[in-house]
This record gives sequence, C-alpha cells and structure tokens, in this order.
Amino acid sequence: MKPIYFIFIIVFAHNAANSQNRKRNFRQTEIGLFFGGAYYIGDMNPNGHFKSSRPSVGFFMRYTTNYRYAFRAGMNFGSVMGDDSQSNNPDQIERNLNFKSQIFEFNTLAEFNFLEYRISNNKYNITSFLFLGLNVFRFNPTTVYQGLTYELRPLKTEGQSKPYKLTQIGIPFGIGFKVNVSNNVGLGLEWGPRKTFTDYLDDVSGVYPNTNSNPFNTQIAQILSDRSKNAGSNINEQRGNPKSKDWYFFFGVTLNIKVNFKPEPCYEYGLRK
Repeated sequence: MKPIYFIFIIVFAHNAANSQNRKRNFRQTEIGLFFGGAYYIGDMNPNGHFKSSRPSVGFFMRYTTNYRYAFRAGMNFGSVMGDDSQSNNPDQIERNLNFKSQIFEFNTLAEFNFLEYRISNNKYNITSFLFLGLNVFRFNPTTVYQGLTYELRPLKTEGQSKPYKLTQIGIPFGIGFKVNVSNNVGLGLEWGPRKTFTDYLDDVSGVYPNTNSNPFNTQIAQILSDRSKNAGSNINEQRGNPKSKDWYFFFGVTLNIKVNFKPEPCYEYGLRK
C-alpha cells in the first residue's frame, strides 16, 4: 500500500498542467460535516480493512475556484483499536496485546473532480474525486488491565530511552463521490487513508525489552509490556514489525452546504453558474 499516494501526486500534477486554459472560473465556499467511521492498519491488524471500525465525526470548509479543483481544511475526530485476541494468526493470539486510541486530526487537502462539478448547477451536479494533502494528528494509545485504563506511552513498554511523540504529521489522501441534492446542498461519500510516519499508533513496534539489564520502573509497565502466556521469557524477541509504519483511515458521508448564495459569473465564458 505504500506507493499508492504517489499516484495522487501524479494525477494532480498532470491535470493541473492541462487545465489552466480551459476551465471555468468562479468562487464558491462550502461548509461541511463528516459522519462515519475510523479504523487502523498496523501490528494488531495487518490487513483487515474496516475491521473494528469505530465512529468518527468532522467539520470542514471547502473553497472552490473552478469546476475541477477545490481546496479544503478541516478537523476530524475518531478512535481506532486493535486486539490480538481477534486475530486468526497464532503469533498474534500468543502476543495477547490490545489498544484503543482517540485521534484528533487537522488537515488541509486539494481535491480534483473527474467531472466538472458545482453545487447549485444542475448540469454539473455529480462527480467522483480524488484528494491529497497534509495533516497534523494527535493520538494516545491506552489499554485496559483488570478493569483499569492505562496510558501506554509513559510506560515505555518496549524499553524506549525516550517516549514517542503523540503529535505527528501524516499524508491524507483518498477517493470520493459528490452529488447535489438541492440548490445549495450536496452529499458525498469518501474513503481516506492516512499515511503516518510512526509505528507506535498501537504502542507496538520492535522487540520485547531486556528487563534484566534495563528493568521497568513499575510493575504495571512490565505486565503490559508482555501479556503473553510465556511472559518474561520473550526478551529481545520480536514484538512488532518496525519496517512497516501504522496507517489510520476515515470513511463516511459528508454534508456540503454552499454559503455564498449569490451566483457569480464564469469569467472565461461570460456566463453565470
């Protein structure tokens, strides 16, 4: 999955170069709400898309300058989870780890419409689209043990010398579909992977620490580091896959509302709407 987001860069660059002299110009601002789900791909869920999805919501503003392109900034909030006990992989079942994490994201995106599209235009009222951008997100993995919830980062469960950063930068991209439902309202569907540069979304990355040479400061840190049946005998054995970074995903429905209701001219053609 790693190379996928480069396809979006190529598509945006190609169409931007070929569209400057032929697309109608206008100005339109939209506000939007997002309702859907979130899930993650990582050490506790290597390839199960939509598995263990949890609710997510968001808000965004979109600014459109022509029928093919738009720019968008927004915030999303959701949570993701993973649980080795739900896997069919014997190694994961033996590892016996689990986590949950809330994710708060601020993103800026560029969109490309495959068909010309504009809210309030009955002729250009439906399209599929791609989006690509940058985001800043915040996460904080936790787990439950004997009825109590513990934040995993401060425990340094893999014997890290420094705790990993909870605020990270990522690359959001994805695909979607938009359609007008009234003169000033549109609906959308979208699915958006988030490429991250951390392997600790789930607090799992490297090997079980050597507690003989570097003991944990607390007993709970030692317990939550190794919850397998053979706890204490896995020193320096693989706990996760450090070669593969974690991903998270938002998917769902958008409600898009046009806020500048006055029609503006399409300057290139001398038309309105």
